[in-house]
Amino acid sequence: MAKQRSAGTTRDRRRGRGKGALVGARRKPCPFCRDKVDTVDYRDIASLRRAISDKGKIRSSRVTGACRRHQSQLATAVKRARELGLLPYVADR
Repeated sequence: MAKQRSAGTTRDRRRGRGKGALVGARRKPCPFCRDKVDTVDYRDIASLRRAISDKGKIRSSRVTGACRRHQSQLATAVKRARELGLLPYVADR
């Protein structure tokens, strides 16, 4: 009869269990909630520039630190600013 291994012990050791989120680490506060901004404005180019990468992509909420509500408003504002020509769709080469 073949010897059976326990399912989780070797796999957990190989994958380096516990390398995910830091225990006790706090999320950084949303910059818009901190400044008590009600809605993200598409004309505020300075804050929108911080939310797009050098390639022109909208950065994720993990990078921007925005909460879910403000991140969706931010994405809409970036799209509106692009449509009006205030922000580029792609970066210059």
